[in-house]
Amino acid sequence: MNSTGSETRHIGIRIAASAPAVYAYASDPAHLPAWARGLGGSIEEIDGQWVADSSPMGRVVVAFAPRNELGVLDHDVTLPSGETVYNPVRVIADGSACDVVFTLRRRPGVSDADFQRDADMVAADLTRLRELTEAV
Repeated sequence: MNSTGSETRHIGIRIAASAPAVYAYASDPAHLPAWARGLGGSIEEIDGQWVADSSPMGRVVVAFAPRNELGVLDHDVTLPSGETVYNPVRVIADGSACDVVFTLRRRPGVSDADFQRDADMVAADLTRLRELTEAV
């Protein structure tokens, strides 16, 4: 889980649901297509790996940090090129609500426009996560 990005943005959202409930939902890779559309519309477990074949980037492999009590949702996304992108994500408790913060790091060679597009996609994904977890 290494990064060589030159710019970082923390994209967060407040969710009116408990941190354990949000973490339980978001840490289940089977739920990714419902809220993390940047990874595609479907995902399946193949030989112990979570594979999204319909991502905009092509076939990607997603690997989450081990389940934990700290709200750490870090995950690696291995691109078709073999490059692995580390994505730090935290679910931070605040009483009966929580904050979810995704750290977006600009990869080398990514334009300003593409970095902004990535940030907008993350914000949209977090909004869907809020809608899904507040509705429960």
